[in-house]
Order: sequence, then structure tokens, then C-alpha cells
Amino acid sequence: MSPRQSLVGLRQPWKTNHALVLLPLTLIVVITVVDLSIPQYIYLEPALVIAPALTPSFAGPRTTGLIGALAVAALVLISHFQAGLGDLNRIVQIVTLIVLSVTVVIYSALRDRRRAQLAQVRSVAEAAQRVLLWPLPEQIGPLKVASLYLAAEAEAQIGGDLYAVARTDGTVRILIGDVRGKGLPAIGEAAVPLGAFREGAHRHALFLKAVRL
Repeated sequence: MSPRQSLVGLRQPWKTNHALVLLPLTLIVVITVVDLSIPQYIYLEPALVIAPALTPSFAGPRTTGLIGALAVAALVLISHFQAGLGDLNRIVQIVTLIVLSVTVVIYSALRDRRRAQLAQVRSVAEAAQRVLLWPLPEQIGPLKVASLYLAAEAEAQIGGDLYAVARTDGTVRILIGDVRGKGLPAIGEAAVPLGAFREGAHRHALFLKAVRL
């Protein structure tokens, strides 16, 4: 994949998320306008909670906090033009919406932090696996080699699969295996047979050289 294609791939989710922000914004505007237009005995303002509750599914804590603040401002505006800010029921609704907005912001922040930690751990594990599984040559001796590593699950990019090739005195050795487990522990387990395979091939080459001498 070219750098340009990678950049386009990164931009697409960004544009999608920003487009989805229009949904809670539209909900706030529509609910506010309609609630101010209909008779006061019909209450639509409780539906404002949908906007901040929906936002964390596609946005971060800052955007979620902004949507929550706009929802609270809309509720205050509706209360001002209808029953007044001194009405106990309106005060309870405003406080409830504030608590809900703060809660979803905290949830969104904790979720993003957890995702960042998982991404860092996965990045380290994938780097360790790339170091462990050396790129195979296109050809070794008379044998042409091609390899492709595909995880069984889309989210599981690392695991205990292992492969290696070595050439000693006209002979091509191939190792393909899989150790039990996944993640960093599996990579550690895979290092043992890989190390033994490479060491064995190296010692065999040295032994043959010593015999010829």
C-alpha cells in the first residue's frame, strides 16, 4: 500500500466521524425548535439526552462534552421560555442532563485511554514478531520461496505461528509450526524452536566445513 493510499484510509474514518456529529446536533436543534413551537403540556426536552448519549459511539471526549454542553444549553433555553428556570422539575431535568453528560464524557475518555494502551501493546507485540520472523528470501538455493502471514481473526495480528528457512551444504531446511497461545507469551514460546532451528542449521554448516578441512 502506498503512502498516499494509507493517508486516504486514515482520512476516511475522520470524515465519517465528523459527518456523524451532525446527527446529535440536528437532534438538539430539531427538539429545541419543535418543543418551543408546540403546546407547553407536551414535553419533548427529555429527548435531549439522546444527543450526548449517542455521541461517544463515534466521537471522543471533547466532542462528547461539546454535544452535552449544547444539550444542556438547549434545555436551559427551553426552560427559560416555558416554565421558567425556577421550576423544580426543570431544575431536576437540567441537573440530570449535566450528570449524564459528564458521565458519558468520562466513559469516552476512559475508553480512548484503554484503546491507546491496547494499540501500544499490540504495536510492541507486532514489532517483536517482525523481529522474530525474519523476512524470507525470494529464492534460497534451487527453491523459490513465498510467504504470507494471515491471522485467523481480524483483530489477532500476532500469535504463535512460526516459519523459517535455512540452507546448509546444498540442502534447504524449512520450519513451519505453531505454538499454543497468542500475543506476547506465544511470541516468546515461538522464539525457542526458531532459535533452535537456526542454531542447528548454523552448527551443521560449521560441522561440514570442519569435516572438509
